[in-house]
Amino acid sequence: MSCNWRYDVFPSFRGEDVRQSFLSHFLKELDRKLISAFKDNKIEKGQTLDPVLKQAIKDSRIAIVIFSENYASSAWCLNEMLEIVKCKDEFNQLVIPIFYNIDPSHVRKQSGEFGKIFTKTCLSHNKTEAEIGLWRKALTNVANIVGSHPQKWENEAKLIEDIINDILVKLSLTPSKDFDDYVGIEAHIARMSSLLHLESKEVRMVGIWGSSGIGKTTIARALFSRLSRLFQGRIFIDRAFVSKNIKDYRGANTDDYNMKLSLQGNFLSKILGTKIKVDHLGGVKDRLKNQKVLIVIDDLDDQVVLKALADRIEWFGCGSRIIVITKDRHLLRGHGIHHIYEVRLPSEKLALGMFCQYAFKQNYPPKDFENLAVEVVSHAGSLPLGLNVLGSSLCGRNNKYWIEMMPGLRNGLDGKIEKTLRFSYDGIYREEDKAVFRHIACLFKFFILVPMNYIKSLHADSTVHIALQNLVDKSLIHLEHDYVEMHCLLQEMGRKIVRDYSIDEPGKQEFLFDSKDICDVLTENTGTKKVLGILLNIDEIDEICIHENAFKKMPNLRFLKVDTCKNEVRLQLLDKSFDYLPPSLKLLSWDNYPMRCLPSKFRPINLVILKMVDSKLEKLWEGDLSLPCLKEMNLGGSKDLKEIPDLSRATNLELLFLYGCSSLVELPSSIGNLNKLNSLFMPGCTNLETLPSGINLQSLDWLYLSGCSQLKSFPDISRNVVFLYLSHTAIEEIPWWVGNFKRLEKLEMESCSKLKYVSKGEWQWKQTKSPLNYQVANRWSVSLPYYFAPEVNFVNCINLDIEALLQQQSVFGKVMLSGEEMPLYFTHKAKGTSSSLTIPLLPISTYPFIRLRVCAVIFNQSSSYVSGGINLNCSAYQESFVPCEEGGNLFVFDTCFYPEKEDIAKLNFDHVDLPLHFDCDDPSCYLKEWGIRVLEDQLDCDPNTLSHVSEAGEDKMVSEIEYSQELGTQNTVLSLGLSSSSTFEDVSDDVNKRKRNSETEEEHGRASKRIKTFLELEDAEHLQLKVESSNHSKSNLISKPESRRCLSIENNEE
Repeated sequence: MSCNWRYDVFPSFRGEDVRQSFLSHFLKELDRKLISAFKDNKIEKGQTLDPVLKQAIKDSRIAIVIFSENYASSAWCLNEMLEIVKCKDEFNQLVIPIFYNIDPSHVRKQSGEFGKIFTKTCLSHNKTEAEIGLWRKALTNVANIVGSHPQKWENEAKLIEDIINDILVKLSLTPSKDFDDYVGIEAHIARMSSLLHLESKEVRMVGIWGSSGIGKTTIARALFSRLSRLFQGRIFIDRAFVSKNIKDYRGANTDDYNMKLSLQGNFLSKILGTKIKVDHLGGVKDRLKNQKVLIVIDDLDDQVVLKALADRIEWFGCGSRIIVITKDRHLLRGHGIHHIYEVRLPSEKLALGMFCQYAFKQNYPPKDFENLAVEVVSHAGSLPLGLNVLGSSLCGRNNKYWIEMMPGLRNGLDGKIEKTLRFSYDGIYREEDKAVFRHIACLFKFFILVPMNYIKSLHADSTVHIALQNLVDKSLIHLEHDYVEMHCLLQEMGRKIVRDYSIDEPGKQEFLFDSKDICDVLTENTGTKKVLGILLNIDEIDEICIHENAFKKMPNLRFLKVDTCKNEVRLQLLDKSFDYLPPSLKLLSWDNYPMRCLPSKFRPINLVILKMVDSKLEKLWEGDLSLPCLKEMNLGGSKDLKEIPDLSRATNLELLFLYGCSSLVELPSSIGNLNKLNSLFMPGCTNLETLPSGINLQSLDWLYLSGCSQLKSFPDISRNVVFLYLSHTAIEEIPWWVGNFKRLEKLEMESCSKLKYVSKGEWQWKQTKSPLNYQVANRWSVSLPYYFAPEVNFVNCINLDIEALLQQQSVFGKVMLSGEEMPLYFTHKAKGTSSSLTIPLLPISTYPFIRLRVCAVIFNQSSSYVSGGINLNCSAYQESFVPCEEGGNLFVFDTCFYPEKEDIAKLNFDHVDLPLHFDCDDPSCYLKEWGIRVLEDQLDCDPNTLSHVSEAGEDKMVSEIEYSQELGTQNTVLSLGLSSSSTFEDVSDDVNKRKRNSETEEEHGRASKRIKTFLELEDAEHLQLKVESSNHSKSNLISKPESRRCLSIENNEE
């Protein structure tokens, strides 16, 4: 028999006993341990064994026979066992019996319940004595083998674990001890197992991708160790293998033809175990196309190598696996490898365990080393290479040594770690990509996520997004929700590259980030044109004196950041003649800026971001300056700021932050030119009295004026605002024209104590793209135009007339108010959540939906916000709230009630019972009472909407039932008018008449079938058929004055 086993294990079992229990867990554990098992999911079982099954038994190294109570009830299982015994005798196949909830002696002797079932099977299949004798002999033979019996174990998990270990021993696959120190390796192997899909006969290429030092090679080595036995040929190609070939070929590059031949020859010689000479590049295919091989290519950085050794899957035999490990994801994608496992940093807990394994030979730190171990892991940034190097260097050292070593660890990068990480940087091909990497490494603090758009805006080069993507592919940065993250060790490495360029003359470095170096350069005026950026943390120094000409020698300075976490100003200027900052600046960020004005000669023509938080500025500059590149201005916390300069030439400004500028009285009218302004944040501007009016900023989404306690007029600077925050202002009235804010989603006016009036306006805006769909009786869905109203907060508006507000507003979205009692406006009331409200219906209730306004009185007994918020559900409509204050809160929202399908058909109900569902996990909050008012006025509808209600006289309504379906590029719409005297035959005749006049028979056949389904519920008078498409329109509207029903229903089923 060939030693080329296809499977490690063949399980024989009775499905009804174990498939959903023991077997599923057993197979899952086999997969996790990368033990290949035959699975019979696709084989139909009958009287005789399938040839495929016989071959599978022969191709398996071990047969596992799972005896259970009903095993002998299956002739299939018994014949399967005969084949297993035959392979055992002829080919020395290993057999392991498992006695699952059955006594082994009953199987051995065919006694007890097992024996009775066996006898019944023999009789029902009319077996001869000879055939029965073979079955008995096989059962006795297998049952005599020492096996596993569940009664010997505490639980099934332990049983399976021991069986798996027994299999590993019998396969001579006792797990290698080489990877015992690598905490978490099993989780990586389990994830890779699903990607490798070893059961499949296809040839599959799989990539392992991640940054340097993250453990890719260790994972690959462990996989290779586990998988090698399953393949006829196997090879692990590392960097040394490729380098040796290049060296042997006198340093030729890998794209050299003869070099490729040499590489292929050495590759084939190693995998086949004999010397091979290759004279053409089809040699790999010729030799391996019928071989099942495992190829692991580690630390790939040249796609030519991959193309030379594994260009196409057709080169290899069925079931082959090629695993490629690289830091560059682009190499994998470029080769068409889509099954990619990204190796990410371990969790903090796992990283600590990894470090302790290296440092203490156990998975946790000793008592006196807990804090020290956590600090070292933090410094290593959980990078496995760092954990290994640092843990190994500290192994066996006492506590005193650790403490003395920590300062040096904080200030430097271990040489071995640096050397490994440097490979990734040196592998960057484009100089532009390297420049962006150094910029991120040097000008942003450790562990800070940086918005990707922030970096893009600071680089005029339009290809910066390409550089960022290339850095991601090289695993040098990560992108998380459009934020850039760089590992702290990579950041240290990047800074070391910059500093080493001119360590003795910091003024010649590209970026300055060391506080001492910066002090020397700015004080002694030793900067040069090579300096592009400065990041100064003034908390690290006692004092700095800046030379008046310090920045004149740095004409190419683009980025200047002065950061502090404290409020003390430790920065002094040599004298007041300091009047220059270079016009090349793109970023000027200076916390606690100490002067009253920016340098008089500063011309910010290239400035993109101006950030002067908590500054002493009273004004920025005199006059009107050109600011063509400015996108963000942040002067927050500048309490002395009295005026904002003319911004008419800052037409690209998107963000303006002026929070806490308590001396600011007004904004200039020039903000009317800021049509790209997206956000204006001015909370806490306590002296702000007025804003420019009569302007309409086209792009403004956020307007934040909460805490502007002197502001009396409602802001009229944009009709396009989405989020409007006006809490704690002196506004007295909300004007009628606020109804024209068609994009407004949220209006916050909490604690506006002077607010008295909300002028009557049409606060209702229809969103025609997204009609509201509600399920009715699980089959029909009612479709309405989407009337959108903003969420409004009037909590603690003590002078607001709540009753008048409720009466005058025709549509509410969600409104929050203060109050302990139900307003009189609501005509139906109930206490608590245990009861429902019975609502009598008016004649207008013949509509299929009933508009309701709901109010809930909720008490918050805590002084803080309710954790998790509150959910209110009425008539299948749910709203969520967060109580804003301690005590009583009123929550008001509009909804609709839809009757059941049977009621829609009969239209004869005269009342409805409505419950309110209150859901809150916070015990400090409870529902006191709730109420409802039926809204008799119906919404006006756009005639272009899919389903609508249209008025036909003062007290007569014509209704349409519309059905729509997409057929190719055409849209078919069928409308039904209903009256009390129609019959289905009338409708059928009308359908046929309309169909004869139609152009698209298939369309109307399908549509009429859908109509018939509905009309069987109730008689109807006639059918209107209307066909609408891109190039033609037919319609024939039939309506009668007596038609009085209004119905809008969409069928969701074909």
